[in-house]
Amino acid sequence: MAGPDRHQEVPARQAATEGGSQPEEKPSPRKPRATKKTSRKRSPKPTAHKRDYVCSVRLNDDEKTQLAAAARATRTSLPAFLARSGLAAARDLDSTAAAIAGHRELVTELFAARRHLGQVGNNLNQIARALNTGAHPAELDTVVAAVQRAVSRVQAATDRLLDQR
Repeated sequence: MAGPDRHQEVPARQAATEGGSQPEEKPSPRKPRATKKTSRKRSPKPTAHKRDYVCSVRLNDDEKTQLAAAARATRTSLPAFLARSGLAAARDLDSTAAAIAGHRELVTELFAARRHLGQVGNNLNQIARALNTGAHPAELDTVVAAVQRAVSRVQAATDRLLDQR
């Protein structure tokens, strides 16, 4: 059907939609793409040195923070740091076993000291009850000496723990 242009209020030679082509306007020149930073290309590891196995490790926040800082200090990734440090510990089993045994011994000592302090605290409560009634218990000197021994024991275990860090 030939005749007048049926579009209302739209010039015949312009696009009817906002996103359509606009023949009167010049296209904007393209901006050049940003070039990628050149990265150091590494040659692939020989198949004999590739790590094929995945081990999952669970860490708390403090452990992860400490290990990630150590990995950054050695300029390695966290998995690489864990693998290398684990292998170093496995190569020197004598010192690794001694460190683990020392840690276990320290934990055992701290638990024993905690148990001892609980017993001494119970004795102190009994003495305080007797003193409040006006009595002077004969065990007072013994309990005070036990408190001093327990404090020394806890202090020694704490010092050893701090020395290991």
